[in-house]
Order: sequence, then structure tokens, then C-alpha cells
Amino acid sequence: MNVEWLNGEFSVCRIRDAGDADLSVPFTFFAVTDTEKSLVCPTEACPANALKREDGWRCFRLPGPLDFSLVGVLAKITGCLRDAGIPVFAVSTYDTDYVLVRSADAERAAASLSALS
Repeated sequence: MNVEWLNGEFSVCRIRDAGDADLSVPFTFFAVTDTEKSLVCPTEACPANALKREDGWRCFRLPGPLDFSLVGVLAKITGCLRDAGIPVFAVSTYDTDYVLVRSADAERAAASLSALS
């Protein structure tokens, strides 16, 4: 399967509110739920006052835009990575799915994904 790896490393954070983050940085994802505010961003853009922070992630995206009627695309990718013992963190936008893997697993992930057709 053809995937596009993004440059650089990413961090997954828990923050107090949106004002703590620079939401104009490309490949920044901000989510609000009833229990938390989460941020995924390039590591160099991670707020210094993050409540919790996990550094050391690489990110790839699936070729898009992906039609909403498609079934199982993300399941196929995450299943392949599961079979290789690689944990994932997934984020979806309107057009595209993004999958993050730990930097230490990026080469294995790329090799596993290249076997998908």
C-alpha cells in the first residue's frame, strides 16, 4: 500500500486549552472531549506547558481524499501493523487518515505496509 511519510517527529499531548497551542502549524490536530483536550503536533511545536506529553512519533498519511463510503481502509492498515506488533495512534480529517507509530517502529511499519496491496 502506498503511504506518504511526513517529515519530522510528532508529539501527542494533553493540554489545558486551545490557547496553549499554535493551531496554525501544519499537521496539528486538536480534539476536545468531555474529559480532555488533546493535541498532536510536530514536536518542535509542542507547548512547553503541556500537562502530559509523549514524544517520539512518526506520521504517515493514506493517499486521499478518501470517500466516506470506503469500508475497512484504516482497519486494513492498523491490522497489518497489529500483526507486526506495532502500536498506532490514528487521526482522521475530512479527506485523509493519518497514522502515527513510534519512531523506533517506523522502519518496521514501512516494511509491513509495503507488503499490503
